[in-house]
Amino acid sequence: MTKYVVIGGGIVGLATAHRIILDRPDAQVTVIEKETGWGAHQTGHNSGVIHAGVYYKPGSLKARFAKAGSESMVEFCQEHGIEYDVCGKLIVATSEDELPRLNALHERSLANGLPVKMIGQAEAREYEPHVAAVAAMRVASTGIVNYGQVCVKLAELLAKAGADLRTGTKVTGLRPNGTGVMVETTSGEFAADVLVNCAGLHADKIAQLGGIKPPARIIPFRGEYYELAHNRTDLVKGLIYPVPDPQFPFLGVHLTKMIDGSVHAGPNAVLALAREGYTWGKINLAELAGTLTYPGLWQIARRHLKYGITEVRRSLSKSLFAASLARLVPEITEADLVPSAAGVRAQAVKRDGELVDDFLIVARGSQVHVLNAPSPAATASLEIAKHIVSALPTR
Repeated sequence: MTKYVVIGGGIVGLATAHRIILDRPDAQVTVIEKETGWGAHQTGHNSGVIHAGVYYKPGSLKARFAKAGSESMVEFCQEHGIEYDVCGKLIVATSEDELPRLNALHERSLANGLPVKMIGQAEAREYEPHVAAVAAMRVASTGIVNYGQVCVKLAELLAKAGADLRTGTKVTGLRPNGTGVMVETTSGEFAADVLVNCAGLHADKIAQLGGIKPPARIIPFRGEYYELAHNRTDLVKGLIYPVPDPQFPFLGVHLTKMIDGSVHAGPNAVLALAREGYTWGKINLAELAGTLTYPGLWQIARRHLKYGITEVRRSLSKSLFAASLARLVPEITEADLVPSAAGVRAQAVKRDGELVDDFLIVARGSQVHVLNAPSPAATASLEIAKHIVSALPTR
């Protein structure tokens, strides 16, 4: 019987463990998670969007897995009674100078095989009566779901199938040997014939414990959110996104109707002062020192200094945050915004400052390390799992 150990109880780790059991029913599977619950970090702090795959380079893993994942995630929710809504979204040009970028995004979406269409101001208002748009692109296959509920269901399925689920268990060391890896944890040691690292914000550190030199380092970026006050949620019917500027590494603040009916606004993107730095006050000096001494960070800062300053100012100013949202929905004011929980994105960055733009999975012998799985990883989790497991060695 082959022993598989999966490190990380976010949606990618749980989906991978579940896929191992589906494809290799004789496997012995252990999932190790340092927190006391599932999906505690990136999975539990995202906006709950089922992404269509609009933004990603045609042929990339992100593009392929997002498109397939938007379908398989809906099928999973249907099969297991998890609430979801394929509500579609609008990507809106708020000025004429944004139209060339919107048209380019439309061409990319068509290349990715997505159900999109360009619409004018009047039709955009039929979908979103309060939106400001000179034109928009309608993306029909975008949806919303609570990924925390998906994690709970995956954990239930794993438990039913006999997997060993270890929460509150932190990995402290890895000892590769001739036949696999011994995983040292705060709850004892676990022998793995095959190890899969899905540790998200700490994935590069886990890889280093296994003797792997990661080709990129995780730099944590905090995404801060507000939500609309309950009496103002009628301003947004679904999802409203700006046209992204390809010069910058993030999408910009947007408006997302959540599955519970609330409307989240954001995120911005600022450097987090710890890998789990959900507030300005959460500082880990050792992790911060590692970030600040990494050459790739300073290359990013040099290229995107103006953008970074804007993001910090918006982080510190509710009025600037509201003004950014008002470009999309002019009726939104500072008084309409209520603080909401932030998230931290694990962004893999190379030493030359290049952001790893696709999923990054490194395999060495009996070890597989998922070193970059940002958005749309939740959407694509079931497809990422298939990809990983299809390539895993057998013993």
